[in-house]
Amino acid sequence: MAEVSSAPPVVGARQQWVVNAYVLALAALVALGGRAADLLGRVRAFQIGVTLFFLASAGCAVAWDTTSIIGFRALQGAGAALMVPVSATIVLAVFPEGERGRVMAIYAGISQVFLALGPLVGGLLTKYVTWRAVFLLNVPVGLATLALVAVAKIENRPVAGARIAVRDAALVVPGLALVTLGVQQLASWGPISLVLLAAGVGLVAWFVARQLRSADPLIHLRLFADRGFTGDAVVMGLVQFGLLGIVLYSSIYLQELLGFGPMAAGLAALPLILPLTVAAQVGGRWFDRAGVRAPVLAGLALCTVGIVAWLVALPALSYAWQIPGMLLVGVGLGLTLSPTNTDALGRVPDAERSQASGVVQTVRQVGGTLGVAVIGGVVLALGPALPGRTGTAESIAAGFGAAAVAFALAILAGALLLGRTRSASPAAP
Repeated sequence: MAEVSSAPPVVGARQQWVVNAYVLALAALVALGGRAADLLGRVRAFQIGVTLFFLASAGCAVAWDTTSIIGFRALQGAGAALMVPVSATIVLAVFPEGERGRVMAIYAGISQVFLALGPLVGGLLTKYVTWRAVFLLNVPVGLATLALVAVAKIENRPVAGARIAVRDAALVVPGLALVTLGVQQLASWGPISLVLLAAGVGLVAWFVARQLRSADPLIHLRLFADRGFTGDAVVMGLVQFGLLGIVLYSSIYLQELLGFGPMAAGLAALPLILPLTVAAQVGGRWFDRAGVRAPVLAGLALCTVGIVAWLVALPALSYAWQIPGMLLVGVGLGLTLSPTNTDALGRVPDAERSQASGVVQTVRQVGGTLGVAVIGGVVLALGPALPGRTGTAESIAAGFGAAAVAFALAILAGALLLGRTRSASPAAP
């Protein structure tokens, strides 16, 4: 289901929390969602996640105040935390190893189509109907998803002996939540956010120490003993770091400096999204032929060149000048995201894929949260006190520079950690 970035007309910090509540719940629970799939079975976990997501969406649509919609958005994030780790593993388990890149590219391409349609549909509904209709749209989509799963008759196989240790969950969930919250509020809460961040890091460190000593860990951290898996996770975290900041601040640039409306700003992202959708198909087939290293390094190189071209175009205050950079970044992301995800999940036995997916998605969520916070901090530090349109453009360009650094670091991580050949799945599905 598409996550459409529309919100009720609230203002200031309260509006920010309509977004933050979803991200916070997803980041805190997604690793646990992978373990829940072991306990319940992937199909059952997915069905529960979809149901929770669309019921929470209905709650958002009938929300009576800002506090209620923030609560329902958190429930949406909890539903997504159950869906996200298992959706890819369900698809991956059905196809043989040599076809996984192509199939996962199609899976990623479908999600990108919804991402492209989201701003248009959301903008039209908000403008001509009501913002509540944006959330109601998830209800029929959720019901249709459940119907398709039922028709597909996919076997639900819980992992024998799987359990969730309450003490470990009581460490990792609040730990990740405090880390995410501390990062989200760095710019506005000052020293308090640093205290929250330190507490979160402490809880996560305590959790990691317990997992390394446990005979039956809640999350198998030994996944990171595979250098390729670590490389995939690090690359995706760094890419998400740069990507979310770019998407957020390019939207601010278009609306604040170029005068685009919300719907027009959403449509203006098509030169980024459509090439991503097409290039993902190329990247998937390239992965099947040559492994993860070649498409990912090529994609990251294109991302870095594209973001620099996009950055250079910003002071001109012209949308047309930004399009070449957007196209390059879109192609680069398409070559990068699907192969890294496919490779990470292909490196572990089928029984551990839900956990591996949860770990990877946690890295991505934390990376994206850090990206928005750090790039936002750069923009706030350089921009708001600067008079005039050019000064603001230059401050946002500094944020784009931080994203370019993240892509360059991803190239370095990929070159050092990713294998030269296609990973062999240790267990056939």
